[in-house]
Amino acid sequence: MPSVFIKTYGCQMNERDSEAVAAQLVAKGYSLAPDERVADVVLLNTCSVRDLAEQKAIWKMGNLAGTARKQGRDQVLGFMGCMAQSRGKQLIESLPDVDLVLGTQKFHRAAEYLDALLSGQREKIVDTAEEAGSQAAIREHLLTGAADKKSVTAFVSIMQGCNQHCTFCIVPFTRGEERSRTIPDVVAECRELVARGVREITLLGQIVTSYGKRDYPAKDGKSAFVQLLEAVHEIEGLDRIRFTSPHPKGYGDDLVEAYGRLPKLVESAHLPLQSGSDRLLKLMHRGYTRERFVGLVEKLRHVQSGMGISTDIIVGFPGETEADFEDTLSLCRQVEFDLAYVFKYSPRKDTPAATMPDQLSEEVIEERHQRLLNLTNELAAKKYEALIGSTQQILVEGPSRRNPARYEGRTRSNKIVVFPGSERHRGHLMNLRIERTGSFTLYGDPAVVGMESEENAPSFTPHPNDSPAPAS
Repeated sequence: MPSVFIKTYGCQMNERDSEAVAAQLVAKGYSLAPDERVADVVLLNTCSVRDLAEQKAIWKMGNLAGTARKQGRDQVLGFMGCMAQSRGKQLIESLPDVDLVLGTQKFHRAAEYLDALLSGQREKIVDTAEEAGSQAAIREHLLTGAADKKSVTAFVSIMQGCNQHCTFCIVPFTRGEERSRTIPDVVAECRELVARGVREITLLGQIVTSYGKRDYPAKDGKSAFVQLLEAVHEIEGLDRIRFTSPHPKGYGDDLVEAYGRLPKLVESAHLPLQSGSDRLLKLMHRGYTRERFVGLVEKLRHVQSGMGISTDIIVGFPGETEADFEDTLSLCRQVEFDLAYVFKYSPRKDTPAATMPDQLSEEVIEERHQRLLNLTNELAAKKYEALIGSTQQILVEGPSRRNPARYEGRTRSNKIVVFPGSERHRGHLMNLRIERTGSFTLYGDPAVVGMESEENAPSFTPHPNDSPAPAS
């Protein structure tokens, strides 16, 4: 059977979509190629949130097509995802070597269409049509990493689409309106993953806190999303629950309170701010004020003092004045985010912001971007340094991506910790003493957190279904 290589651009939703397509193809007999040079099929799963991501994907595809022509290879090339959805047939018109354009509601058709292309039944396929039920159409997971070791974490998509329509964002056009899966369907997928060794699940949605609004009425004061969290929390053998990406408007008191009563819901919240200026927040159509955002952070930290809070911020939105930018700087100083993703504003076709007056120059945007990045990095570094000497629980995920000789995991507050571990630690909850910090990385030592029964032994919590870890 043919081999396939998938390259992913963009967010965790895209990562999950790529994994699902890959798993679907493997189930149909395809193999996964180690790189694009030896693959029979190359698929680029694209992002449209910023122009740079689109340009990277287009450049990459042009490069792939040119290489295939030079080598005389009959390679099937395809675009998937958000850019495929927004540009559709234009992609084949501008890049005639492209064979497949697959929209955001058609990922589950990948195997069917590739079979048709490889067999010669079809020459070109473009499918960006809406399809009812697509949010629950594929549930496959690969769950394998380096050396075929099983992954202990997994993404589960609980909904697709977005109804927010922020003035800078193209996602409602590329992902469509909000469509949620049922609670039993999501729970069944999570339960299957736990049975396969997954210990931590991240629930995904464009605005995950909008889950099920049309399908599940509030029950005992709990929103549909909190009802889902409770249902997933009941799965035996699951250790941790995360979710992304929410909207600050979706944090009702029921969700804030859930952090205090659901032990598996980790102390981590991603709260996209976008701007600290009330004037810009209104122009962005964000639906909250600076005061409300800060109040939400205070509530979360009151429920869980160790809450890790990350954010997204846009620099250079049309009409942003120096005073507006200073509002963002001051809010960052006030909140002290653990991590901030700082983005330069990028005009997106057909969004209201693209035609707003007072578009800023690249020079101004770049200067403010650097200033904000310096501040948020400085504030985050202090957060990390404050953890030196503390004991942190991590879920060991496997070898460190930067140094395979060491192992890594994440704290409950979503900070990466690297330590001198071994394969026997994979999948365990483990206590580490933090010895030093790096760039958004903590370094821990398990030897100094000894168990009473064995001096200097690593302290970890085995999974209920596990036999004791073998000695190294």
